[in-house]
Amino acid sequence: MDRRTGAERRPVTLHAMSADTTATPATPLDGPARHVLVAVAWPYANGSLHLGHLAGAYLPADVFARYHRLRGDRVLMVSGTDAHGTPITVRADKEGITPREVVERYHPEFLRYWQELGISFDLFTSTMTDNHHEVTREMFQALRERGYLEIRTTEQFYDTEVERFLPDRYVEGTCPYCGYREARGDQCDNCGRWYEAYQLIDPYSKTTGGPAEPRETTHLYLDLPKFSDRLKDWVSAKENWRVSVKNFILGIIEDGLRERPITRDISWGVPIPEPGFEDKRFYVWFDAPIGYVSSTMEWAERIGDPDRWREYWQDPDTKLVHFIGKDNTVFHAVVWPAMLLGTAEDGEEPYVLPYEVSANEFMNLEVVIDGERRAMQMSTSRNLAVWLHEALDRFPADVLRFYLASILPETGDVSFSWRDLQARVNADLIGNLANYVNRTLSFAEKHLDGYLPRPEALSGEALRVMEDFREIERRYEARMLATRPRDALGELVAMGRRANQFFDSEAPWKSRKEDPERARASLYACSVLLGSIAYHAAPYVPEAVERLQAYLSGPISPIPESVPGGLPDEYRVSGTEPLFRRVEDAEVEAAEQPLARAATGDTPG
Repeated sequence: MDRRTGAERRPVTLHAMSADTTATPATPLDGPARHVLVAVAWPYANGSLHLGHLAGAYLPADVFARYHRLRGDRVLMVSGTDAHGTPITVRADKEGITPREVVERYHPEFLRYWQELGISFDLFTSTMTDNHHEVTREMFQALRERGYLEIRTTEQFYDTEVERFLPDRYVEGTCPYCGYREARGDQCDNCGRWYEAYQLIDPYSKTTGGPAEPRETTHLYLDLPKFSDRLKDWVSAKENWRVSVKNFILGIIEDGLRERPITRDISWGVPIPEPGFEDKRFYVWFDAPIGYVSSTMEWAERIGDPDRWREYWQDPDTKLVHFIGKDNTVFHAVVWPAMLLGTAEDGEEPYVLPYEVSANEFMNLEVVIDGERRAMQMSTSRNLAVWLHEALDRFPADVLRFYLASILPETGDVSFSWRDLQARVNADLIGNLANYVNRTLSFAEKHLDGYLPRPEALSGEALRVMEDFREIERRYEARMLATRPRDALGELVAMGRRANQFFDSEAPWKSRKEDPERARASLYACSVLLGSIAYHAAPYVPEAVERLQAYLSGPISPIPESVPGGLPDEYRVSGTEPLFRRVEDAEVEAAEQPLARAATGDTPG
């Protein structure tokens, strides 16, 4: 397809690489450097983000991307603000402003979150760019020309009170599959099934609360049944996918795919280049995934190499990994791959299909009411959520990153707890990992002049602990490559425990008096372990590792393949300071109070 370059665009922020990229990349353990495209869900610009959003997509994506950068892979991480979703029009209607004004309020806020949290996007843009509109139209035309789109007249709900068709999210009712009473007009958040809005039982308008009346309207449909066999074969071959995701998608396909509308009766969104559709717009779940392509093109233009996007979309060895919430699984594992297959069918502009669809479950909250701890679902309408700006006001970004990474909803729903944050941070991050770093560096600086040259020979125990570390590193690697950063973090914590055991067994506080050179050799070995811990911790707590590098002159890297070969000549330590402070009871109690007030309706007035 013809790609226009040099189009005028709205300003966006191009994020620089974060601190962990200063570490020396390791040689990949499973082959040469490759292209890894980390494509993260686009947040709707209809409100502030909370910790559930961070844990569901953005933190695991960032940890994964940072690790692949450390390995030396050619990583590109892209996303942007979804400016065209119905939730934006809902918000605009409520406030009496335009959808554009809503987007222009929240897009800068999202950028600020990523900056403060260290989410290292190469580009975080929006679906309002001219570039995105153009690429959306091009992909539409390709699907149209190849016979995958058709015009159909169907029924859609209409609100007689406000005299307009209701977009999907303006309609709720009872799910036709599981009976959930608060199902949305396009998808049930309870069972994950998707359907046409007219299939809802007892539908009603969210705008007025009255009944939603079905009326005829004309839309463009994507002919998904034509892709059934190819999609089934593709998903069936995905041995790396999470079993729950793979089985769910195969079940959807085997139940029989149906044509899917790609347009809506709405005035806000990407215009449709089709006669008779001037008063309609592309459905958000058609244009938003195309943003993964358009943002890659925008990034390539911004770095002055307009064709560079092809390396990430047309190299068959590229690993395209999506990080999303489970409610978006069908769109990323069925609809989006079908769009890519249909667009690239003649081979003129091939596109890689997703290598992994990392769909996370939901995060609930622990709320303390009258001394009783209760698990509750988040409710943004009731303010029952931990908003990112509030969390960042209370704790450093790395503390939040570490705790959330330890409870990521990779295999099931989880519950966020301020008390659990305190326990895990104080025990695992501070009492284990940071304690090892501090005791190693402080001892070397205070008692050994901060100078640790490589000894002529390492002790047998030092060689054994390094071999133990190599095994833990292999497990960490396997879990990270399988897009399981929570499990990989467990291996990092294991490194800290093993390193502390070694420090204790070496007892340098004794040997420094009896045999100073033995103490120096022990601390040298401890520093090698410290370098490995810091390397593997960098994707989780990047700001802390950056500060650590100011105290320690020496490589931040895994244990060399062959020990003692590959070990550095020396380490030097100076200016050591603690990396973290403990989380106190008073801080936890203060953080719990807003949730309790929201849950009981006791809001300050």
